[in-house]
Amino acid sequence: MKVSVIIPCRNEELYIGKCIDSVLAGNYPSNLIEILVCDGLSTDTTPIIVQDYSRKHPQVRLIENQAMYTPHALNAGIKASEGDVVIILGAHSELSPDYISQCIKILEQFPAVGCTGGLVKNIPMNAVSEIIAMAMASEFGVGNVRFRTGGKAGYVDTVAFGAYRREVFEKVGLFDERLVRNQDDEMNFRLTEYGYKIYFEPGISSNYYVRGSWKGLIRQYYQYGYWKVCVNVMHRKITTWRQLVPFIFVMFVIFGALGSAFLPFIFPMYIAGLGVYFAGSVLSSIRQTSIPIKALKLMFAFFVLHASYGFGFAEGLCWFAILGRKPHQKTFRLSR
Repeated sequence: MKVSVIIPCRNEELYIGKCIDSVLAGNYPSNLIEILVCDGLSTDTTPIIVQDYSRKHPQVRLIENQAMYTPHALNAGIKASEGDVVIILGAHSELSPDYISQCIKILEQFPAVGCTGGLVKNIPMNAVSEIIAMAMASEFGVGNVRFRTGGKAGYVDTVAFGAYRREVFEKVGLFDERLVRNQDDEMNFRLTEYGYKIYFEPGISSNYYVRGSWKGLIRQYYQYGYWKVCVNVMHRKITTWRQLVPFIFVMFVIFGALGSAFLPFIFPMYIAGLGVYFAGSVLSSIRQTSIPIKALKLMFAFFVLHASYGFGFAEGLCWFAILGRKPHQKTFRLSR
């Protein structure tokens, strides 16, 4: 099978070379691989770096993404690609040497599987991103998302850096360009609704360089929550039930505090609920690290993840489900 690797990017001069190198260094036959880097009008040297690779490696191509957003890049890459299998890869990532060959093996072994992927190993860039990486690899932090937390092989509702059969895009359609975030989740939902399966194989692995900014993390997870509601409204269905947990947590914190102020009998139940959350946070933190200061920072990271996603979901619920409006402009801000 010929494989097309599509890499959407913008201003990734520090990482795009490593990402391309990881694909080129794999054990899958190089004559059966093409790499399409879809650049969103970078203002750094990213395009120059990719063009240099193109001169040395004919299978590497640069595509200009004038819209700058991720789904536009993905669709431009798919339309320009020729592979029987399309792999979506982030510029901050590196594939293991057998990533592609393992994905092809799964697709050949399971005809009903339309997409497959594996475990994403978070690689910290600094002290802050080390804490964020641990939070993203914890079930308490992100739920039962196997591509982040690990687990046994089997069918799942989503994977990162998925390897898709080309026929999936021909039958299900391309990525929805109305979505700034969650376009991969929405695609995977449509894929499974159509009857395809998504398969997680822990032996398939990739590295992801985690950004180290609390402000960036807050914005990222706020947008995840906000755009998740947009996807739900589009399909008139809750796509994954775990998405409700951060929203319920945020509503519990807010209305529990308000209720306790006016109805004293609620206060003990409110404190008990917070105690359960705190205990879960403590236990999850000490499983990840034995260093007290890191454990405290990890507990903070858990709260940031949950609160950001929950508030984003709450605003999305008001904006899309109740008011029936289109996404507001501030949510289109490029954050990567």
